[in-house]
Amino acid sequence: MLRKLLYLLIVAGFLHPIEVSAQSGGPLQERISIFSQNAISNIGASGDTLWVGPMLARNIGNSHDWYLPEQADSVNGGRGRMFSIDLAADTVVVGLGYNATSAAASVQTGMGFYISVDGGTNWRYVEPPLDDPDESTIRYGGQDIGATPIIVPQQSPPFNVTFRGDVIFAAAWASGIRRSTDFGQTWDRVLLPPFELDELDPENEYDFFFDPRAPQQDSPNFGRYPLGWQNFLGFSAMIDSDGHVWAGTAGGVNISDNAMSAPADSIRWRHIRASGATTGMLGNWVIRIRQNPHDGNVWLTNWITGSGEQQGLVSTTDKGLSFRQHLPGERINDISFNGSTIFAAGDSGLFISSDNGTTWIRQPQIRSANAFLKSDPQFRSAASGDGRIWIGTSDGLISTTDNGQTWEITRVDFPFTGGNIYQDDAPSVKSYAYPNPFSLTQHNIVRLRFETSQTGNFSVELYDFGMNRINTLHQPAIVETGIYEVAWDGRDANGMRVANGPVFYRIKTGGSEITGKFLMLD
Repeated sequence: MLRKLLYLLIVAGFLHPIEVSAQSGGPLQERISIFSQNAISNIGASGDTLWVGPMLARNIGNSHDWYLPEQADSVNGGRGRMFSIDLAADTVVVGLGYNATSAAASVQTGMGFYISVDGGTNWRYVEPPLDDPDESTIRYGGQDIGATPIIVPQQSPPFNVTFRGDVIFAAAWASGIRRSTDFGQTWDRVLLPPFELDELDPENEYDFFFDPRAPQQDSPNFGRYPLGWQNFLGFSAMIDSDGHVWAGTAGGVNISDNAMSAPADSIRWRHIRASGATTGMLGNWVIRIRQNPHDGNVWLTNWITGSGEQQGLVSTTDKGLSFRQHLPGERINDISFNGSTIFAAGDSGLFISSDNGTTWIRQPQIRSANAFLKSDPQFRSAASGDGRIWIGTSDGLISTTDNGQTWEITRVDFPFTGGNIYQDDAPSVKSYAYPNPFSLTQHNIVRLRFETSQTGNFSVELYDFGMNRINTLHQPAIVETGIYEVAWDGRDANGMRVANGPVFYRIKTGGSEITGKFLMLD
């Protein structure tokens, strides 16, 4: 069951009723060219520049305009998607992947890398680093370690990339940790210790088989290193400010003091796991490693891979000799920093600590002056740059410059004007509902988006197929013409769920009315 869980990487969410929400304040801006979807799992920031997956959308200076790189055709015109990103000044390294269908199942698959040295105008494509079928050993410390060659990209997407100078590390799941010392021209397969070992040193002799699969009865590791494979599955990587390399796997975290410069057969690793001698780790699956530039502390997300473990977040000031535990029981996906203020993006909420992780506050429903998120989105990714914290969620992109006191919200919206880039034959409209059809169990809320040239009080009336009024949503007054949204939770004025079928709405603004309809399903 564990092996299946690790390979499928299924992240589940739970939906709950939401109070009816409305906009207040100024109108929304209509964005035509923007990122491709509101579920945002990967973002990266450097200075005033933000990159958003899965389609490599770029924004500079939090401007209204977004840019999609024309030369990145594998992403914008093909099946490739941004799985990971690392940035430094004008240099961008992007890990690419896609979902392939195998045996009627979707399998995450590696597609290589995009590298740009001019801020994303021009891109160089790098093939995914795979092994020769005849490479059945890895040279290490003067001996040959038996290894299973990884010859196909399936189950080897680059979940994390990190670089410094010409050295790139990629954490690519079944392909483990890969290193390039010539900026992607050639790659080394980096040996990691089995789960049961605390270190890997080229001065010592070893007898194990490097295989990212659970050992079968005929495997050299069967009965000897039964869990060794968990530490061969690469999921995260980071180069810290001292040049130490951190590699997170499904079996803990590995730290090397010489991986930046040593030959591949001489890289030393110290392996730390929740069940090991070093105390403090909550769980063994390390999906994200971040260093706070404010104080140099390193933070790791911990997920569960076996019994006796917990979800949560840990931090260390001494390169893993000891850990502080944070948010035990919470599944945290990413971390970002603004000085001693820590942002932890999790499945069940966004947590902010203003005292370097001693105390935490779960953010209430995220609202801006004119937009809102659902009450229970997943918070999936985080990045910081130029005094702004960016958080990718399952319901849009949010950002703050005052540590969460106020928020800006950016979402993908279908434009009102006809003949747009999303649909050539789309008509021009004054309003629409989305999603449509609306499923209460899947979507939680339906948004009614409209454009008005009227100011003053307004309300939204909802009717069933028999034109019986089922609810009235009273809203704050409109003080400026433009685009607005209101939301409905699929319930009538008594709080009861409305039956399936068409729902008609009438938006009364000043002296005018806007009407429309949508379909409600289970």
